[in-house]
Amino acid sequence: MPFIANTPQQQKQMLKEIGLSADGLFADVPKEFLAKKFNLPAGMSEFEVRNHLASLAGKNYIDLTCFLGGGFYDHFIPAAVYSLISRSEFYTAYTPYQPEISQGTLQAIFEYQSLICRLTEMQAANASLYDGGTALYEAMMMALRITGRNKILIDDSVNPIYRVMIHSYTKNLSIDLEETKNGQGLINRKEILKKLDDGTAAIILQNPNFFGCIDDFTDIAEAAHAKGALLIVSCYPISLGILKTPGAMGADIVTGEGQSLGLTMSFGGPYLGFMATKKEYVRKMPGRIVGRTKDNQNRTGFVLTLQAREQHIRREKATSNICSNEALCALTALVYMSLLGKEGLKQTAQLCADKASYALQKLTSIKGVKPRFEAKWFFNEFVIDLPTNAADVAGKLIEKGFAAGFPLSRYYEGMENSLLIAVTEKRTKQQIGMLAESLESVLC
Repeated sequence: MPFIANTPQQQKQMLKEIGLSADGLFADVPKEFLAKKFNLPAGMSEFEVRNHLASLAGKNYIDLTCFLGGGFYDHFIPAAVYSLISRSEFYTAYTPYQPEISQGTLQAIFEYQSLICRLTEMQAANASLYDGGTALYEAMMMALRITGRNKILIDDSVNPIYRVMIHSYTKNLSIDLEETKNGQGLINRKEILKKLDDGTAAIILQNPNFFGCIDDFTDIAEAAHAKGALLIVSCYPISLGILKTPGAMGADIVTGEGQSLGLTMSFGGPYLGFMATKKEYVRKMPGRIVGRTKDNQNRTGFVLTLQAREQHIRREKATSNICSNEALCALTALVYMSLLGKEGLKQTAQLCADKASYALQKLTSIKGVKPRFEAKWFFNEFVIDLPTNAADVAGKLIEKGFAAGFPLSRYYEGMENSLLIAVTEKRTKQQIGMLAESLESVLC
């Protein structure tokens, strides 16, 4: 049993046993980082501690009407979602290494995979990944393994947060990563086709893209396949209720952020990365895949069919060192999609699109405000140009109770006056009108 030095006498005895002084324990810490003294407050009762922590937590809460997007969205979550996933058999379940005692968890993951395949019109999905950015990185690495090439084309209309993650992950890898510049909010097809060659492993695109613009990549998929390259598409799952799916466009690997499928925004996580692909590439997919089978008594059962992680196979053959699927988050997405159903998802997507269209009309009726791009079609996000700095305006709108949008100058040069605004089914006509009034008052 370990020795715990609780009293000063015991602490002296411990130091004596190991042959050190108290100062010697911290000899490797630079002196400027050592505390000279500790000004600890007086102790509190349990009641006082609860009140103090509640007060601190309350500082995180500002009641803002949310028009923020950029990959993470404020959607309505039915109460039944958290009622179901909070059941102890799900909430406390561990990684399902032993199928004989993990059938419920394995079946839930299998059903999640099935719905992701139906949503994207792909043939196989894994048990989920950390988030949309890591899923896109893993898809890129998967394409490199499949093709044996090392050149990647990625358009700058792909979520810039994802692109930063990809550049960070690949900094020390011998990958030729080339970015193409969008043209008026949509991909620049001429530039992509010019850079596409026999050394290209994959083209990475997003639909709807970071600006909310909608495109059809069928022609790009055909061009990529003609050169032996793959098409990777990052998508917004709610939009697939009404938009053409990546599978129908000919995509080879599809990824996305699953936060909008029943997960709260939660200060940035935990989130859910989904990935789906064609059946022929399933053995190159990272993470785990749950399959349905029959035992020797012909009873249906669920197992971890493929586990291409270094924990399970020889390290040099592992597809990734990703350590975990997001099982509880994946279950949340499954419950959410099951509750909405096909028609519910379509209605939610249509509400988002219609309300965003209405918001664009209201906001661009304000003097000096205009659409940034000429692209005709967008989903639930759009970019407006303001007559002044967008970050300054967004800050002033916070004071009026609105998280009004994402200033694009943080990631795009020449867009200091551009604001990305997202509208979900939760935003009412009244809230949109109040945003327009507040924006007009700030600009006057």
